[in-house]
This record gives sequence, structure tokens and C-alpha cells, in this order.
Amino acid sequence: MIPQSFIQDLLARCDIVEVVERYLPLKREGSNHVACCPFHNEKSPSFKVSQPKQIYKCFGCGASGNAIGFLMAYNGLEFVEAIRSLAEQMGIPVPEEPWRGGGRGPSGGSEDAAAMETTARLYEHMREATRYYREQLKHHPKAIEYLKQRGLTGEIAARFAIGFAPPGWQNLEQVFASYTSPELDQVGLVVNGESGRRFDFFRNRIMFPILNQRGLIVGFGARVIDPEDQPKYLNSRESPLFDKGRELYNLFAARRAIRDAGRVLVVEGYMDVVGLAQHGVDYAVAALGTATTPVHVQKLLRQTDNIVFSFDGDAAGRRAAWRALENSLAPLVDGKNLSFLFLPQGEDPDSFIRREGREAFESLVSSAMPMSAFLVRELTRENDLASEEGRARLLRDAKPLVTQLQQAPLLGRMLRKRLADLAGLTPAELDAHWGIAPAEPPARTRDDRPGPG
Repeated sequence: MIPQSFIQDLLARCDIVEVVERYLPLKREGSNHVACCPFHNEKSPSFKVSQPKQIYKCFGCGASGNAIGFLMAYNGLEFVEAIRSLAEQMGIPVPEEPWRGGGRGPSGGSEDAAAMETTARLYEHMREATRYYREQLKHHPKAIEYLKQRGLTGEIAARFAIGFAPPGWQNLEQVFASYTSPELDQVGLVVNGESGRRFDFFRNRIMFPILNQRGLIVGFGARVIDPEDQPKYLNSRESPLFDKGRELYNLFAARRAIRDAGRVLVVEGYMDVVGLAQHGVDYAVAALGTATTPVHVQKLLRQTDNIVFSFDGDAAGRRAAWRALENSLAPLVDGKNLSFLFLPQGEDPDSFIRREGREAFESLVSSAMPMSAFLVRELTRENDLASEEGRARLLRDAKPLVTQLQQAPLLGRMLRKRLADLAGLTPAELDAHWGIAPAEPPARTRDDRPGPG
């Protein structure tokens, strides 16, 4: 629990111009600073930052707030995350009030300071490892040749800080004087074998640093260059820094491109993200060794109203798309759009854009299948609507999905109407069957009441 007094003091001590200038080039105009708004597309600047008032406001789209609000909107952070980010930028430790739920509090005082110091060291370990992997890439022609075969240039490799973990068991001993430190285990750089011998977790792999929404390295994705090695892809283990159910590869770097494009593309792997960026599609992100989670969807919906999932067109791709759909329903709200792009069998975004080009690929993205159409298509694929039994199974299968749309009631009603039509029921009959109470009619105003006679 962060004290309210600390939040007010933090806002009083920060300069919103300095905060915003970390992300936008501001130009002084009288007592204000101006820029083109990062939250909508515009050619002339209507986004103003007031140093005297310590607020920002866009006179085009209406976005406004203080420094914390800007970090929430620009970085897609939750309130507490934005406070911690702002405090970290200013070098101020965040205090926490004693827990009021009884028993021992979650943390406090010197324990907080010690925890912050440990976390800072963990982040530094990740930075040091990244520097080492990037340097090693320069000295391993086989790894460079692999990237060239995938169509990547040196510029794009540098932009994504791509590196290489060389073959061998204890290369990181060259980097960390305290190779035996348990902190290296904590962040997943070093592991203990069954014999007790310590060795590097990543070996003979292309390395892709994973950044959190504050731009700090929290983990790595790694791909083999030798087809004999397994597994093909390997991500950092979960750690105090890295939670694969919360992080998305490239989200930090892609935020402006997502806003400019008005959509985000979710692909299956980091090579797809990098390959698309090589051809000018900069608004792609990837989940990290897991299906898209509700937390992923919530983060993306803070950035844009349109999420496009891209999957292979084979059976495995359809299964992955279905899992993404299942995990996207609860956080979805009316006015936001999910859609699904299925590439030809044997193609992935990287291979398709290399062969067909950006224009052809973005044409497919623009014509992706709406979530509602995909949901109905898959449900009807599995059930024979020519029989009563098939229509009954359709409604049985649809109920646990459609009833998750609590935050998108209008979309939920329209889907229920569509399913009722397919099953040969009225919407009221379907709602009664599913135990959904009828919507309350709007209360009559005095003017609505019938007059005398």
C-alpha cells in the first residue's frame, strides 16, 4: 500500500516536462511545451504540456492528466506500476504503509531498501549478459550467417539487441566474477546440474532480449542455429523479473507504431516480430512460450482498440487461435475488436512478408476474420446443425464462451441472437435456457407516461 502522501510528494517533486520528454520531442511555445499527440494521428501539434500546472492535455483527442497519468497512458501501465516507474526515474525508493489486514505486513523500511538493491542487481546481471551475447555474435560467423539467411540485416539485429550464446558450458564465467552467486540462478542465466556442477542455461543459440514495459531486460528468448539441437525455442525460466504470462516480446519498442497503425499484431515467435520489422511492419508483438493470456490482452487493449492474432492455417494454428480466443473474452469490452489472420499452410509472417512483401501482408492483416465470425465458424464446424442434437451441442459448447463477455454486453447480446437463430430459438428462449435474466427496460420519465384519456 503506497501512502497517498508519497504520491502527492512524488508529483510535487517531478517535472512533467522532463517525464514527457523521455518519450516525445517537445518544443517550447510560450509557457507551454507542444508536440504531436502520441495518442492519435495528427500532422500539427495539439498536445500541450503545462509546466506551471504540471499537466498535459491534447486539444485534438481530449487526453489529459498528470505525470502518472501520462506514464499509464503512454506505457500501458497500471496505476501502481506507473508510480513505481516514475519513482525509479527520479531515484526515489517507494515506501509502503503497514498492511492493514492483520498479521505481519508485506514489507517495510530497511527490508524494502534491501529488496530494491537486490532487484537492481538482478537487472544489472541481465544487462551484462546482454552485452556479452551481443559481443559474441560478432565473433561467430555461423550465427551471423544464420541471421543473414533469415533475411536480417546488421541494423535490425542491432535495433533488437540480438546476440549469441556460444557453445560451451560455462562461458558466463568470463562475465560474472561471482559465477556461483544464487542471483544468477534467480534470473535463469545459470543452473545447477544433477551432479551439482553449474553451467550456463543458454548455449549455442541466437539470443533475443525481452524487455518489460519500463524498457528493462527481464529475460531472453533463444533459438537454435543447429537443427540437431532441441528444443528449437527456449525462453528464460520465470524469475523475480520475468513472468511469461504478463510479458510480450517487443511491446515496449512497438508502442508508438501500434498507436500509429491503430492496431497490434500478435504473432507466434520473436523471429516473426523481427522479420516483420525488417520489412516495415513495426506493430507486432509475440507471446513467450505460452498461449496469449488475459493479462496480455488487457495490456494490449490499453494500447489500441484493435488486436489481430496471426497464426498458421494448419490444425495446430487453429488450436492456438482458439486458445487465444478463449483467453481474450473476459477482458474484451464493447468497442474493442479482436480478429484472426490465418496464413496459407506452411507459411508464417516472416516467410510470407519476405516472399510477398509488406503491402500484400498488410492487406491480409486488414481483412482478418472478426472474433465473432471465428467463434461461430469453429462452433458450427464441430456440430451438425441439421439435427436437434447438433444444435443442442452448439449451445452447450457456446455457453461457457459467450457468457464470459461480461464487459462487452452488447457484443454478448448480438452473439446470443446469432446463436439463437442457428439453433432455431428466439433470443429470449436462449437467454432463459442459459439462465440470463432479461434486460431491465429503461425507466419511464414523466414525459414518457401516457396522458389522460
